[in-house]
Amino acid sequence: MSAPTTPEDVAAATRMLLVDLAGRFMTSPELAEQEAQLGVPRSGLYFRGRSAVLGDPPASVVAAAFGIFPTRLVEIMLERTPVPAATAVGALAATCWQWGRNHLAGAPSPHRAAALLYRVVDDADLSGLPLVAGWRSAPRPGPGDDLADLAHALNLARELRGGLHFCALRAVGLTAHQAVAVHPEEGRRRLLRLGWRATDADALLASVADRPDLLDRWHHAESLTTAAFAATLAVLTPDELAELRTLLAGVPDAPPAG
Repeated sequence: MSAPTTPEDVAAATRMLLVDLAGRFMTSPELAEQEAQLGVPRSGLYFRGRSAVLGDPPASVVAAAFGIFPTRLVEIMLERTPVPAATAVGALAATCWQWGRNHLAGAPSPHRAAALLYRVVDDADLSGLPLVAGWRSAPRPGPGDDLADLAHALNLARELRGGLHFCALRAVGLTAHQAVAVHPEEGRRRLLRLGWRATDADALLASVADRPDLLDRWHHAESLTTAAFAATLAVLTPDELAELRTLLAGVPDAPPAG
């Protein structure tokens, strides 16, 4: 008889699914279509829509909530995307839902997978996690829209895991900027993709270059994130955890577990 599936098993197995696949709608053709309809620049809806669940926060607050972008870029994108909060939230949610309809066909029991993820997020203590708290309160797809539901639930779980990761970074003494700089698979290339000026990226990289302890801290933060996300998954029974792990492993284009 195999051992019961634990929350830690599922937290580790779904890491790449939530880090990678769950956020793909934010750089998708579906997002570009929504932005064209609103008349806003490319990626403008990402910045305005994702943060608009908090209302109309200033750029400094959005930059702090997102963590990884330079404040200068956030200021520019918000200035160029003067969309009312409710409209922005609705447009980004619609992007997520349409992306799910277009890309998650073939996922096993999407309604059941979404229901399990919703239980995890809805039961979670979201103290200090404003983005996921805002998105948890946002409208969800209507009945019968199973693929959109799965995409929405995956995004909520991604925001939950991401918020917990930022808490873990703080706990080990790393800023979000340092975490990107020392990430073993990212570093300068990702900083530039995130809108950092080359000179600023190089200055950040130089500031961490003689700190070998920071990479150890990053690995520690990853372990803490897995443990914290596992704690939220503990609302599910062992059978439900095993079911969720199996269902998410069958999502099209899901990254390998780990």
